[in-house]
Amino acid sequence: MAAAESDREVPSALCTEFLNFSAKDTASKWLQVTDLYKEVYQHLARYVPKIYCLGPNLNPQSEDLLAQLLLQAPLEWYLCGEDPSTGLAKLEQNNQPSQLCGHVFRVGEPTYSCRECAADPTCVLCMQCFLGSVHKEHRYRMTTSGGGGFCDCGDTEAWKKGPYCQKHEPNISDSCQEDPLAHLSTDMIARCYNVFAIVLKYAVDMLTWDKEDELPPGLEPPDRGDTYYCMLFNDEVHTYEQVIYTLQKAVNCTQKEAVSFATTVDRDGRKSVRFGDFAFCEQAKSVIVRNTSRQSKPLRVQVMHSSVVAHQCFALKALHWLGHVIGYSDALRRILCQVGLERGPEGENSSLVDTLMLCDSKMWKGARNVYHQLFMSSLLMDLKYKKLFAIQFAKVITPTPRLTTHLSTHTPSLLLFDYVKDDHDREFSVTDLSVQMFTVPSLARMLITEENLMTTIIRTFVDHLRHRDLQGRFQFERYTAQQAFKFRRVQSLIGDLKYVLISRPTEWSDQLREKFLEGLDTFLELFKCMQGMDPVVRQVGQHIEMEPEWEAAFTLQMKLTHIISMMQEWCATDERVLIEAYKKCLTALTHCHSGFTDGEQPITLSMCGHSVDTIRYCVSQEKVSIHLPVSRLLAGLHVLLSKMEVAYRFPEQLPLSELSPPMLIEHPLRCLVLCAQVHAGMWRRNGFSLVNQIYYYHNVKCRVEMFDKDLIMLQAGASMMDPNHFLMIVLSRFELYHIFSSADCRKSYNRENTNKDVVQQNNTLIEEMLHLIMMVVGERFEAGVGQVEGCDEIKREIIHQLCIRPMAHSELVKALPENENKETGMERVIDCVASFKKPGVTGRGLYELRPECAKQFNLYFHHYSRADQSKAEEAQRKLKRQNGEDMALPPPMLPPFSPLFASLVNILQCDVLLGMLGAVLQWAVEPSGGHWSESMLQRVLHLIGMGLLEEQQQLKNSSEDHDVSFNFTLKISRPGEAPSNTASVLALLENLQNAPHLEVHKDMIRWILKVEDTLPKCFSWFTMVCDKDKAERKRKAEMARLRREKIMAQMSEMQRHFINENKELFKQSLEELYASASTSTSLEHSPTSSDAALVCVGPRRSRPREKRQVVTCILCQEEQEIRADSKAMVLAAFVQRSTVMSKNRKRPPHDPEHYDPLFMHPDLSFGTHTGSCGHIMHSHCWQRYFEAVQAKEQRRQQRLRVHTSYDVGNGEFLCPLCECLSNTVIPLLPGTKGSNRYPITHYHNNICLLSVTFTQSDLVIPYSSTIKEMLTTFGTATYKVGLKVHPNEQDPRVPIMCWGSCAYTIQSIERLLVDEEKPLFGSLPCRQDDCLSSLARFGSACWTAASQPSVQGHYIRLVAALIPDPQVETSPCILDIDMLHLLVSVVLSYGSVHSQDSSGLSVDAVQLHFFHLITVAHMVQMLLTSGPEEVTMEQESGGAEREEEEDICALYNTLRTHLGSSLPEVASGWHLWRCVKTGILPYLRGAALFFHHLNGVPTPPELHAICPGQWEVLCGYLSLPSNLLQLYHSQKELLEPLLYGFPRESNSLIDLPDDYSALINQASSFTCPKSGGDKSRAPTLCLVCGSMLCSQSYCCQTELDGEDVGACTAHTFACGAGVGIFLRVRESQVLFLSGKTKGCFYAPPYLDDYGETDQGLRRGNPLHLCRQRYRKIQKLWRQHSVTEEIGHAQEANQTLVGIDWQHL
Repeated sequence: MAAAESDREVPSALCTEFLNFSAKDTASKWLQVTDLYKEVYQHLARYVPKIYCLGPNLNPQSEDLLAQLLLQAPLEWYLCGEDPSTGLAKLEQNNQPSQLCGHVFRVGEPTYSCRECAADPTCVLCMQCFLGSVHKEHRYRMTTSGGGGFCDCGDTEAWKKGPYCQKHEPNISDSCQEDPLAHLSTDMIARCYNVFAIVLKYAVDMLTWDKEDELPPGLEPPDRGDTYYCMLFNDEVHTYEQVIYTLQKAVNCTQKEAVSFATTVDRDGRKSVRFGDFAFCEQAKSVIVRNTSRQSKPLRVQVMHSSVVAHQCFALKALHWLGHVIGYSDALRRILCQVGLERGPEGENSSLVDTLMLCDSKMWKGARNVYHQLFMSSLLMDLKYKKLFAIQFAKVITPTPRLTTHLSTHTPSLLLFDYVKDDHDREFSVTDLSVQMFTVPSLARMLITEENLMTTIIRTFVDHLRHRDLQGRFQFERYTAQQAFKFRRVQSLIGDLKYVLISRPTEWSDQLREKFLEGLDTFLELFKCMQGMDPVVRQVGQHIEMEPEWEAAFTLQMKLTHIISMMQEWCATDERVLIEAYKKCLTALTHCHSGFTDGEQPITLSMCGHSVDTIRYCVSQEKVSIHLPVSRLLAGLHVLLSKMEVAYRFPEQLPLSELSPPMLIEHPLRCLVLCAQVHAGMWRRNGFSLVNQIYYYHNVKCRVEMFDKDLIMLQAGASMMDPNHFLMIVLSRFELYHIFSSADCRKSYNRENTNKDVVQQNNTLIEEMLHLIMMVVGERFEAGVGQVEGCDEIKREIIHQLCIRPMAHSELVKALPENENKETGMERVIDCVASFKKPGVTGRGLYELRPECAKQFNLYFHHYSRADQSKAEEAQRKLKRQNGEDMALPPPMLPPFSPLFASLVNILQCDVLLGMLGAVLQWAVEPSGGHWSESMLQRVLHLIGMGLLEEQQQLKNSSEDHDVSFNFTLKISRPGEAPSNTASVLALLENLQNAPHLEVHKDMIRWILKVEDTLPKCFSWFTMVCDKDKAERKRKAEMARLRREKIMAQMSEMQRHFINENKELFKQSLEELYASASTSTSLEHSPTSSDAALVCVGPRRSRPREKRQVVTCILCQEEQEIRADSKAMVLAAFVQRSTVMSKNRKRPPHDPEHYDPLFMHPDLSFGTHTGSCGHIMHSHCWQRYFEAVQAKEQRRQQRLRVHTSYDVGNGEFLCPLCECLSNTVIPLLPGTKGSNRYPITHYHNNICLLSVTFTQSDLVIPYSSTIKEMLTTFGTATYKVGLKVHPNEQDPRVPIMCWGSCAYTIQSIERLLVDEEKPLFGSLPCRQDDCLSSLARFGSACWTAASQPSVQGHYIRLVAALIPDPQVETSPCILDIDMLHLLVSVVLSYGSVHSQDSSGLSVDAVQLHFFHLITVAHMVQMLLTSGPEEVTMEQESGGAEREEEEDICALYNTLRTHLGSSLPEVASGWHLWRCVKTGILPYLRGAALFFHHLNGVPTPPELHAICPGQWEVLCGYLSLPSNLLQLYHSQKELLEPLLYGFPRESNSLIDLPDDYSALINQASSFTCPKSGGDKSRAPTLCLVCGSMLCSQSYCCQTELDGEDVGACTAHTFACGAGVGIFLRVRESQVLFLSGKTKGCFYAPPYLDDYGETDQGLRRGNPLHLCRQRYRKIQKLWRQHSVTEEIGHAQEANQTLVGIDWQHL
């Protein structure tokens, strides 16, 4: 592979040529020549190929250096006319600094937008400007940049207020805008002009050059060699894997090199993969093309001559240089803009800037980025040229109307056509610059008026959607994948249109009106193609075979939603525009209708004495479409006529008299009927596509311009019709007319249809129709329909969402429609309708509805889905029950209608509706055959309630003399006409009040009758009858109430009497209860004998009460006592390597085969931790269970290839009860029985023990065979995990690893208790207690399963570390031993010696001697490492501690005499004693835990709480003197010849900044360590050590145990022994990793002001660190529960199992 060749050396001949070169001379020569262009080209032709592209490995450092010397320096000399260093400095000095910031964003950099002051969401600030601006006190949104935009600080059009930060604030003095060129001499201007023109022309020529083997004229090299590059280009079709595989084949390179190539191609857009002669490169090209052309188009590869590549490299460098030079002065920037936009000889669109834009899609990614950056720093930073560039950009991006008229209508937009064909993402296309210009209001208006931008954008868009049906409507059915891709690309145009419309004009010119209305015309053309598209026909008989394509149409609708709203807002700002727009829209709708009406026959409907002419049409039989944008736009404009009062002021200009209301309501009504029929299950055979369409029709993303507007259109139509006519048409479309129109409908319906399905469908349709009537009359919260403010609507939405349940801020935002600025308007009103409840450690903050707002609840709120409605009803009834209120849910009070819609209330009192209400009530009175439903009745009651409240309101608002036309009570109390004499609605309600089958609705009926009662009466015969009836009923109810009260009073009297009589009895039982409680608590802590203090070690140790330990197996439920000779019982356990307490993460991992783990270093760099869930099983039950798990796993692997949350191959399984991850089991052993044979003896015996000669005698080991087997099982598991080796039960290191694990687990639990400020005993969960006991007892027994001589050898080496022994070589230094590990190992290994010891020394005495000896050694350790004392206030201690201070000084001075002067002199014993006392505490606490669990001694009650005096109690419990130095002084003559930063601080996770944007900023400046300064795409922070890593990318993969893993996985093994906790900065997400295959995501510790996390930074609210949540993550880590957390997460969520965690 070529890449293996060494870096090239520069030939010596060249070196001399380079050394003799003088930039100054060259520049002065250039000043004399006449044809500068030719001269510079010759210079470039000569030198560029000598500097660039001389071999396979490009060498950017030397290339840049030479290019600077030979190419850029002469240009700079020529430009300045003097030494560039002084010339450019002068320019910079004279330059007025720009008020625009213009900082171009890096990928991933934080950007800030103010929600209150930004003109639109694309206006953003960089971090520096934001922190210095007024906006940091406002509501702002924070996001990460995709790269490429720039900071808008200083742009007055981008901000409503506060456009400048402190840095860019303009000075008052330089307010007069002078020409920046005024400072330069004409000579200088000419020189600049020449240089810029030549350099820019050269760069443009080279970057747009498409010949591979020759150069533009004037650049041919003097000598041409046969050297070529095989250049591979990026595309968005092929995957990384395909490219890597192909390259390995084609250029015969390693996987690593191929990955590096692929990464560079993806980043820069191209990369040479081979260097050599033409044939050599051509051969590689053919292999690549052949390998990638099978499925799709092949990868683009070119064989390019090295000189062409060299010039292209320098062309990029030249653009960089131009960008750098114009940074010195605004004058230079202006000259460059002038050069770039100057029209070329070819005329229209021929400037250099145009050429670059038009060739955009032919360039590679790297070249595009460079010239886009140059455009931003030049054209867009100069306000004069920004305008000219915008005009040019608009011309190039869309076809000019002049062309369109002469040529065919399909003249493609030049740039957009390229963009649609190009496959690079939008961010790499020049079209992405549209956001920088179209969002500037003044530019947008200018482009609309001068370039007719709006019309051309829409026209281009429509031209791209070619597929139409016979009526000219869009048809997305036949889209191929390629066309669908194009459709997605074309949608970017809608984005451009949105930018143009985003800020509404405050004043209109005639030209703007004309062009806007012209744009509206083209928009209506687009809408005509959408009106009625994707029609559906009901499937009858069999299910639809192919689901029709529906998504494209809805995608289009969603994209256009904001544009439609913005168009209406533009119309609302000018009355003339609104009137014209209304007329145009009405014309378009009439045109659409004329095409629709074929074959619909006219019919006449009559009912209740009214008749209406309409057409015969059945939604269930004919075509119906959900897409009606023209009707909906007209509905929106109709509301504006009312809202802006145009309808009342200029009625003569409006075509209101020409409107045909039945035509207006026809299609929206069909659409709503379709929804009702789908709910009724009539369209089941049409499949999911229709269900999805209905869902989106009502969904918050679309409903504003779909469902809501259809409702408004019905309201507009109904307000202009006779209400009876309107309702008859509605009945006809719902296909219910036949039910309600028959003369005896109240009876006949019962006997009519016997088919149960039809009855059920009709019931649902009647419910839906009643609901529709409620909505038409009751939805008045749109400004213009009702007399309301804009914020009333949003208040009502929030109230109804919170009536379902309290919600988090993000849930509310999702439930509310967003405007084009991504705002819902919620913040303005939320506080007056809801109160905020802060979150705890989990969960999120919730908004709860204020109680006074509950009365605005409307059960039939039009935006409720069925599920929402039933949840809200349940919640509200529950609330009423709690408050002891009436259970009715009456309709709320409504605001009055606007005059244009005022006649809608008459629907409530029209004859047809009253006839329908009466019919339903009649069916409810005589229920038979289920031909009515309770929800139908509920809706009828609701409508009656609405009528009564409407009348009540009208009476309240009317003046005395003014007659009220609305008389609902009169209508409902009037019985039917003579022949049928049907009962009135009111009479039917009276009947229903007592119907037993309507218990649920009683409250509502009672409420209606009560309201009806309060309304003033119109006397008629019926009212009098009613009144009598009512009075009688009232009297009866009153009597019943009195009777009830009397009975209750009697009962409570009897109760009181009983308690008084039996007072003594009550007293006694309570006292007994208290007494029993107190005895039980005191028993737990009481020592075995009442007065002796508790001691856990040594001959005086307290004896635990002998009690049988009986446990139950969770698998077979059998009970069993734990005895040494019975069947083994085991605890599920999880052993893991740990670095949680490590003080040295730099220590390299040891070689597992040769490492000797006997002594643990005090830095605890690696330990082995054992945890357990505390569930107990028989060993044989567990073995059976584990074998079943293994078998199941083998079967599963044959079927599926995914991982599970546990790795059976590694011995992992889930606890059968709690599914906690485990990988071994600990046998449960009975407690040790201490002996007290001999009195306490001296250290002599202790030391003599070492010279005992061991005789190998047959030992009787009392354990049963199953327990022995389990001892081996757990020992081997600990050894295997702790050392990362294969299991080997014969290895002498097995017991050492078990003792180490016991000590490490004790240490980590002791630290955890300190960190959480919990007492030493009594606060641990029982699972940890059981685990520690089992570990300690296992440790004391594990030698029985190992080879005894080897354990005795360990014992001798351990003791020799403290007592020198000539036979033991290489004992470690006392400072390199962790003393708790030593104590645990010595005590636990002593059993192997004691079994052959005939000295008669008791185990207890030996434990105590060792404990004392090691405690002294630990004190010596501390004195040797104690730092120099801090100068504190001289601590005068009382006599109590004097003794300790003198003793410690004596010991310290003894050490000094041994060690010479390496220990500093110490004046104060107080400092030393304080160091020792605080340093030794963790060790003593650990020892207390160890001996308590080993010997089973109860714990003193003082250690169950955190209180003073713990030191003495702890020392007493450990049978130590509280002055520890007595240990040394009492045995001075023995210890004299034997002669770390302590205490070790607890480790904690790294400190995180309070504000999340500081982290984002840190991450955005982090570059990938492997790919030469490239920005990392997924920067990830290790929370354990603070390293920033480049995650989830090929560039940083490394090899671990022969497998490629990502940076995070590799880091976990180096930093966390296989367990890692990371924060993914761009996603705001915590990542837990364990091993290579397991991981999960966890909620981050950063919350917004609403107490919610924002994973993925989607909402953009500012985030701040929540300390409690971070502590929770820290606790998981310290408890070693990360792996367990991952296991639970993976079990709960199977998708986590499929993620390739090792690649992160």
